[in-house]
Amino acid sequence: MHCPYCKHVDTKVLDSRVSDDGCSIRRRRVCQDCEKRFTTVELMQLTVLKRSGATEPFNREKAVAGVRKACNGRPVSEDDLARLGQEVEDQLRLAGSPEIAAHEVGLAILPSLRRLDEVAYLRFASVYRSFESAADFENEIALLRMERANAVVEKETAAAAPSG
Repeated sequence: MHCPYCKHVDTKVLDSRVSDDGCSIRRRRVCQDCEKRFTTVELMQLTVLKRSGATEPFNREKAVAGVRKACNGRPVSEDDLARLGQEVEDQLRLAGSPEIAAHEVGLAILPSLRRLDEVAYLRFASVYRSFESAADFENEIALLRMERANAVVEKETAAAAPSG
């Protein structure tokens, strides 16, 4: 690790701690030359396995770029997209595998996008799942309606239940 102050190549680790989520390591270091201290954070490198068999590092912005297209014209902010990207990356990291199939990235995006904006979700799902007809859209909309109705029933049941 090069010192960020003097660029000296020899630094010493003073302390290492695993983050609460277990996905990163925080290291406190000191430069052996200028004696300044600094902190580094190490993350597990996520690798995406593409259908062709090639691998590439996971790129959160690349994942968000596809979602951004689906959100075009929708009331979704860049902050919303950044949060979605973070949620997806966190979910993939918590899976514990350093290599993820490209298909799994799309699957991780779908639930977060559904909560964010249903129209954008339908747009993304139609491309991701290769919808071929209006019937595919109708089936997905029926599932969304059923999930929404179940959520309302659960909420009403919970509100009506006596607290104790």
